[in-house]
Amino acid sequence: MRIGELARATGATVRALRHYEQAGLIGSEREPNGYREYRESAVVRVRNIRALVAAGLTLADIRPLLGCLDGDVLAGRPSERVLAIARERLAVVERRIADQTETRDRLVAALAAAGEAAAGVAAAGVAAAEGCPAEGCPAER
Repeated sequence: MRIGELARATGATVRALRHYEQAGLIGSEREPNGYREYRESAVVRVRNIRALVAAGLTLADIRPLLGCLDGDVLAGRPSERVLAIARERLAVVERRIADQTETRDRLVAALAAAGEAAAGVAAAGVAAAEGCPAEGCPAER
């Protein structure tokens, strides 16, 4: 099947399929005219990749699981290897959340120090997007 057919069969975009192929997660044969030709088994593999990405894994996380991608990866209990990868990804996500929470807290503290209420953060964002007001703008001083 060609790339457009695979995209329709899996709900993936053509761009995503090319990305999966570049990442080494799926393969194709090239026809003499240069078109990619995929095996029917690619449908299951792409659906599994999409399910794992939707669960929060990256393509790099999925790469070590190549041997598992041709079956129903969500049907059974995950292997210890899959669980370890998921734990590592969760740790990364939790670190990012902690970093973003810290950034938010610093912004709230800065606004509070400037006499702003935390609820005023959205309004301040809109004003900043519209341009710096003359009053209190460092560029205007």
